[in-house]
Amino acid sequence: MTHTFGATSTTDEVLRGINLSGKRVFVTGVSAGLGVESARALAAHGAEVIGAARDLSKAQGATEQVRAQAARGGSLHLVPLDLASLDSVRRCADGLLAAGKPFDMIIANAGVMACPEGSTVDGFETQFGTNHLGHFVLVNRIASLLRPGSRLVNLSSAGHRYADVDLEDPNFEHSPYAEFTAYGRSKTANVLFAVEFDRRHKARGVRATAVHPGGIRTELSRHLAPQALEKLIADINASQPKGAAPFSYKSVPQGAATSLWAACVADAEAIGGRYCEGVQPYAVDPQRARALWQKSEEMVGERFNVN
Repeated sequence: MTHTFGATSTTDEVLRGINLSGKRVFVTGVSAGLGVESARALAAHGAEVIGAARDLSKAQGATEQVRAQAARGGSLHLVPLDLASLDSVRRCADGLLAAGKPFDMIIANAGVMACPEGSTVDGFETQFGTNHLGHFVLVNRIASLLRPGSRLVNLSSAGHRYADVDLEDPNFEHSPYAEFTAYGRSKTANVLFAVEFDRRHKARGVRATAVHPGGIRTELSRHLAPQALEKLIADINASQPKGAAPFSYKSVPQGAATSLWAACVADAEAIGGRYCEGVQPYAVDPQRARALWQKSEEMVGERFNVN
């Protein structure tokens, strides 16, 4: 039977009837919001979830419900990961590689939004460095653990419409910093990364996609003052096609449902190398994706080939 899902579908509705026993899933950002809900629903359906977080004590408390609702052999194991530090990213990847256990899904969920101007430990602009480069190194380092038939799901955003990536000045060294321009660049990078990762790995049965989970009240918006949030919603409504419904918030289970649909339910050929929501052409341009990959390798000082 074919099920039709929409903006109000929840994680439990999307995974209804699906047994994930024996599946291993890696989820970043399991200390709050969508990451916790994704882990909860996956473990409740039998998956072994490896959840990554910068603050493990916070994640431990936030994921009590994940362990309480785990079923059919489902479980959660936490690992430390600070995406704003490539040293932390590489230690996390090395630990997963040493364990040698394969994955069926990676959900690159963690991120920051519209934060004040700043830099990661390695000197990259905070949002590009955290949202894109941290995941770029992590996922590529553990790509050999992805089984044939597995999927990478990158959480992007409608915020990619704010800006294309700037390959000449990714760290705002020669242009004035703007919070949402930086956020837009990082979210466009999330889509382009999925496009190129999919191209490189689909021959071995590994597919990648990017999704927009919708607007959800989570810790992601902690840097936004109420006035800025109101302006953001007004901008979203102004950019909507004529006749479209005005912006409304999703619940956390509704937002996380998008990631789980892409990871567990959707046809791989339909979503591979795509962005699941209305998208600007620059965010799915294959040549742009290859150029970003090359620039990212230069920035992090590593080259990644198909494993």
